[in-house]
Amino acid sequence: MSGLSQRTGLIVGEEGIRKLNDASVLLVGCGAVGGYALEGLVRAGVGHIRVVDHDIFSESNMNRQILATTKTIGRPKVEVACERAREINPDIEIEGMDTLVSEETVPMIIDGEFDLAVDAIDTVRNKIALLEALCDRGIVTFSSMGAALHTDTQAVRVAPIMKTSVCPLAASVRKALRSKDTSRITAVCSMEPPVIKPLEKDDHGKSVLGSLPTVPAVFGMNLANEAIKYILSR
Repeated sequence: MSGLSQRTGLIVGEEGIRKLNDASVLLVGCGAVGGYALEGLVRAGVGHIRVVDHDIFSESNMNRQILATTKTIGRPKVEVACERAREINPDIEIEGMDTLVSEETVPMIIDGEFDLAVDAIDTVRNKIALLEALCDRGIVTFSSMGAALHTDTQAVRVAPIMKTSVCPLAASVRKALRSKDTSRITAVCSMEPPVIKPLEKDDHGKSVLGSLPTVPAVFGMNLANEAIKYILSR
């Protein structure tokens, strides 16, 4: 058993380590939430990951994104994500897909054999397109709802997507997926009402939402933990 797996193996045993090493995960989004989800999956020894994102790191990412450093500003997020994963586990098979999630690209993004998917994107239309396709494929999915505008880490919950409440993003997702079989979608969400602050706009006119460094980390690690538990239960 490798050094990476030694402490994990004391909990899950050799069979658990084998399951993690053999598992294939689709991770969509490697920003504030997705970066921490990636960290948890890689350090647990998940052997095969496709990570999808179409963004570069900026200074505004520094307060909450584990992959954002002074050295990664201006670099593609998937490139940095793959580098960090290989630095932690040189044996990992990780594929970076520098692609914007959209209705047109989702079929390509989910093409392949995956044990599960982790959804860590926050653009509502694209998120719904991704989740609809994952439902149609019957892929077990762990999906992050809104992590911004929250301050209470103890309000973070894990629940079936149709059992979520309070979160405005979750409400939009529930409405859009009403006609789908969502039994394979588990959500990570906050029961804390969003902290309403005056919104700022970025250079492209997109709303900039306030976020602490701590809450997205809890969201991301909860996603990773649920994925790990699912892999071990198979």
